[in-house]
Formats: sequence, structure tokens, C-alpha cells
Amino acid sequence: MPYRNIYLPPKWACLSFAILLFFQFVCVLQTQAQTRYTVSGTVTDRASGEHLIGATVRDLKSGKGTVTNTFGFYSLTLPEDSVLIAITYIGYKADGFRYLLDKNTTQNVTLEQSSILKEVEIVGERYERIEERAQMSRIDIPIQQIKNVPAFMGEKDVLKALQLLPGVSAGGEGQSGIYVRGGGPDQNLILLDGVPVYNVSHLFGFFSVFNPDAVKDVSLIKGGFPARYGGRLSSVIEINMKEGNENEFHGEGTIGLIASKLTLEGPIKKGKSSFIVSGRRTYIDILARPLIKAGFAAEGSEGVVGYFFDDVNAKVNYRFSEKDRVYLSFYTGQDKFYADFGERDEDYEDQFKAGLGWGNVTSALRWNHIWSPKLFANTTLTYSRYRFETSNGYESRELENRTVVSEDKFDLLYFSGINDVAGKIDFDFLPSPDHYVRFGANVILHTFKPGTFRA
Repeated sequence: MPYRNIYLPPKWACLSFAILLFFQFVCVLQTQAQTRYTVSGTVTDRASGEHLIGATVRDLKSGKGTVTNTFGFYSLTLPEDSVLIAITYIGYKADGFRYLLDKNTTQNVTLEQSSILKEVEIVGERYERIEERAQMSRIDIPIQQIKNVPAFMGEKDVLKALQLLPGVSAGGEGQSGIYVRGGGPDQNLILLDGVPVYNVSHLFGFFSVFNPDAVKDVSLIKGGFPARYGGRLSSVIEINMKEGNENEFHGEGTIGLIASKLTLEGPIKKGKSSFIVSGRRTYIDILARPLIKAGFAAEGSEGVVGYFFDDVNAKVNYRFSEKDRVYLSFYTGQDKFYADFGERDEDYEDQFKAGLGWGNVTSALRWNHIWSPKLFANTTLTYSRYRFETSNGYESRELENRTVVSEDKFDLLYFSGINDVAGKIDFDFLPSPDHYVRFGANVILHTFKPGTFRA
């Protein structure tokens, strides 16, 4: 029989769609009719207490499973029966538990890092079909993998590691700009702990503002962006900061060709709260200052010229109960170029000043609450600020017997910026292993300060 196009009037098409949804709902209710209980909890690192994102939680008997969300929370609803739960995460020893599931149960799991891998013979690999994935075009990159990428001038860089992925390219040799599938860098949404960062470049684009020592994981979404991100033309890059070690205090530092870094983390109250502070700064301007001053002196003048960038990441968290946890994270970073030089004599003084600077400030206050074994909520208040400014100034004075006879002065300042204040609430609802529902709401106040000149 030849194929024919069948046209349904709009009202019949809507009715058919409603009937389809009704039957699907009835099928779900029938599935849920049998006695089912939920096992839920969090998966964390045994040594540091850090939540593990994307850990796999699976019942080996039924084959049903789920993964932990951004805050390490999982929820798995199964029929009443004995269960054999296995928890796995790359780079960690697998763990699990077995018991009779006859009521809703909370089971928090800690995994131990695996330093020695046994010899493995790979026979075959089964790939997950792309049409069966809940989130397509998403790539999750562990921070350890980013640190293993060869560094430009000794500086590990998050965005340079992303440039090695398919569909991503750099704007120029050595630069940290991200061009995803032909889109420009300004078409990417870049989030640090859920807060947008508007300028992600240090040193005029050669380094990014993200300090790898303070980053826990990075996710790149190249298409099909979930509605919770608000939409972008090119990509979404989600970066989460470390939470700090809950069990012991330790620090690390590095001295590089371009910058030096220092990271400190540890418990505030052991097992309940922790902190992490990480700072980075260049010192080229400090080392070069004596040489620059000597160069001006050789020309019969005095002055200084320099450039530096710095950034600071900080985060604290406190667990009030098994169901409530609060996070406060903060980031600030700036780039600054400055020049101040002139000539002096008994009869005149000439002074020239110039400056160029830009920087970001972000902060986020989060509250995690587990309303039920199947419902997880995250409430966030965020603030983001970006500023760019440049200045030029000239001052000339004519002297007579060390007294100012005449003066000529000129100053020009250019300034622009963005201020964002936002609030949002996100829910993760897991009614069954086959369904993962996310919903929420957000509100944001954008304040744009377009470029203006002030003399």
C-alpha cells in the first residue's frame, strides 16, 4: 500500500496528544502500584569529604541505577525486596551494601581513592546510544585530567584543556578563547559555582581566570542546553569549586615562570564544615621594576611601567543536619597595566599617567535541603560584577624659584561594566529509576553600565 500523508485538524491533533499522555500516566501509575521504597543519600570522598559528582549508584539485582547530582545526592526507588547496591566512580575503589529494602532508607557512602589499578584485559565495549541519553553533547572532565595536560609557560589552564575537545578551537596560538562550533567567545555561558563570569581572560587572553588548584570538575555542553541555564548560542561551561577537606588541614603551593599559587584547605569543625582558600599572582612587574626604573634614569627621567594579574578563590560550607547544608563561595580577580613616568627640572615638571584594568567579582550563597528521599532542592543567591576601565592623564607645570607659575592638566577616564543580582531554586525529583525530573525558577536583575568617557 503506498504511503500517504494524513492531515489531522489542530483540535484532533491536540486530543490525540492528550490521550497519549493519559495512557502514559496510567502506565506509570500501574508500575508504581506495587510496594516500592527509596534508598537515598550522598556519595563523598573518604579522605576529604568532597561530594562526588556523577558517581554511579546501581542495583545489581534489578539493573536499575542512577547518578549523583552536583552536590553528591542520589535517589533510587526500587520494589520491596533484597537489594545489592554498588557505587562506583572513576579513580575510586567501588563500594556497596546489601540488605532488605522494606522502608525508605538513607545511606550515605564514602569512597576511597584507588592509587593502584589492577591489570585489566579489555574484551569489548558497549557504547550508550546517544538518543537514549538524557543530556546530549555534554562532556565531563575531571580536574586531574586537566592538570595532566601540557602547560603553557608552566601554567595549567582549564580553558586550554577544553580547546583539545572535538568541536572546540582556540582563537589564536596560545590564547584561552573558546570557539565552539564556530561561535564566538562571547556566545558561551561560563559559570563558576552557578555564577556567570563575563570576562575569563588574564594576560590579554593567554590565560584564563580559573585557578586549577581551586576547581573540582568542569562540564562542557555543546548543544541541547537544558532550560535551567537560560539558553546560549554556542555552549555552556560549568565549573565547580572544591569544597575543602573536612578531615585534615593541608596546603600546596607552586612557583612558576609567570605566577605563584598558594592553596590552603581544612576543617572548621571536623566532619561538619570546611574551607578552601586559593590565591594566585604574577610577579613580573615586581621583578622588572628595578630594571625599568634604571632605564628611565638613564634617559634622564623617572617612572615605572608594569602589568600584573591576581585572583582569589574562597569557599566555606557547613552541614547543619543530614538534610541541610549551606555553602558560601567567593571569587575576585583583576588585570592591571599601569604607567607613570615624567621629567623634572628646575623650570618645569612633566608627568604622564596611564592605566588599563578589568576584573570580575562573583559570590554565591547556596542552601541544599533534602525534602524527601525522592526530592532534592538547591536554593541559590548570586552576585556577579564585571568592570573595565582605562585612564590617561597628563600634567605639566612651569616653575619659577620652585613656585608653580602655570599648570596644564588633562585627565580622561573610560569605564564600563555589568552588575548581576540573581536568585533561583532548583529541584531534582526522582520518582523512579527510569525518570529524572528537574524543575525550578529563577529571577535576575541585570544592570548594564555602557562605556562612558569622563574628563
